Amino acid sequence: MKSESALRPAREGALHGQPLLLLAVLTLYNCANALSGVFVPVYLFKANQSYALVGLFSLLQYAAGGLCAYLAGSWAKRKGLVASLRTGIAVSGAFYLAVLLLGSKAASWAAPLGLLSGTAGGFFWLAYNVLYFEITERDNRDAYNGMAGLLGSAVAMAAPFLSGLVISGSGGNAGYTLIFSVSLALFGAAALLSAKIKKRPPQGRYRWSFPAAELRQPESPWRRFAPAIALQGLRDGVFLFVLGLAIYASTGAEQKVGTYYLVTSLVGMAAFWLCGRKLGPERRRTAMLAGTLALAAALLPLLGGMSYASLLLVGIGTALFSPLYLIPITSSVFDLMGRSEEAASSRVELTVLRELALTTGRLAGVLAFIAVAGRSAPDSPSFAWLLLALGSAPIAGWFIIRNRLRPPGSAIRAADADPDGSGSG
Repeated sequence: MKSESALRPAREGALHGQPLLLLAVLTLYNCANALSGVFVPVYLFKANQSYALVGLFSLLQYAAGGLCAYLAGSWAKRKGLVASLRTGIAVSGAFYLAVLLLGSKAASWAAPLGLLSGTAGGFFWLAYNVLYFEITERDNRDAYNGMAGLLGSAVAMAAPFLSGLVISGSGGNAGYTLIFSVSLALFGAAALLSAKIKKRPPQGRYRWSFPAAELRQPESPWRRFAPAIALQGLRDGVFLFVLGLAIYASTGAEQKVGTYYLVTSLVGMAAFWLCGRKLGPERRRTAMLAGTLALAAALLPLLGGMSYASLLLVGIGTALFSPLYLIPITSSVFDLMGRSEEAASSRVELTVLRELALTTGRLAGVLAFIAVAGRSAPDSPSFAWLLLALGSAPIAGWFIIRNRLRPPGSAIRAADADPDGSGSG
């Protein structure tokens, strides 16, 4: 078995060659989704003015994504990660093609469309996350995540704004048809570029029971990290779509949605750039605590009403403080995969475990959203309190893993003194 550092060839810089190529594929994939994905919930909401339908779409999307990641783990080990990555891109293209062909009937097909979108994400993100692990190391993961966040914010800034202009300037659903077509072309470009990623050899037998077995191990750090990841999913599962949707519900204008993403993503781009440069393993514990508290506090304007102004304030605060939370938890989770030769050899199964934990949290969050949506109007105060509760969940996640976020030396000492991570700190 090979250690984490032996899994990747020597390179002069963290973002040269294959890492840079993977970032390019990720950016194209994100751009395609940012152009259209932001407006898929709006497209569905316009059909019947119901949050519940959007919640159902998201619920099935997450469920299919988690199940597909679990099943795709075996296929990725036998056929290779690049094959799984390209399959995810291809199925994403099929999703937007289906939306194009269905046109105004898409809302009636929300359930199968959610399943198709989730299947695409399951294949893509499983492969991407394992490839990401293989080409990064502990000392450059924060920088890589900062760059990925920077590029993601740049895409999220420009793409929805342009889409909003196109949709608002076109009659009927013509604008939606155009942006869905452009997304389809971008997925094609991502598929072509992904062909240049080096094919990894098959990685042996896939252990179907690994996630459950790992969580049964008394000394496994995943017993702490899995709940923290689920709490991350509890928040993200709803926040990935609800703020943009709430903007449209309160204004009725797609251009307002695009402007919202332009402003908030500009803030996020600057925040990811700064945090990517300044954050390192020694600062993760403090940064993540500050990030979780600030993200919860940023939601307080919603208690005064879900107006465009309050939603914009929430979006700016979320974009500003998200890197303080996301960079430490993401880097720390992937560090676990490289902590030993045995862990590195189980990187596919560990990535599946991470995806299953995220999916569990996302499903719980969306179910809560659907429960509120079923008996409340879109502008009901109930939604504000729900978002505040879900948005505060990562604070509990930090508390669970706080002693696992220390620098290497102090982390070892903390683990020796407190093996289950339950001590105060």
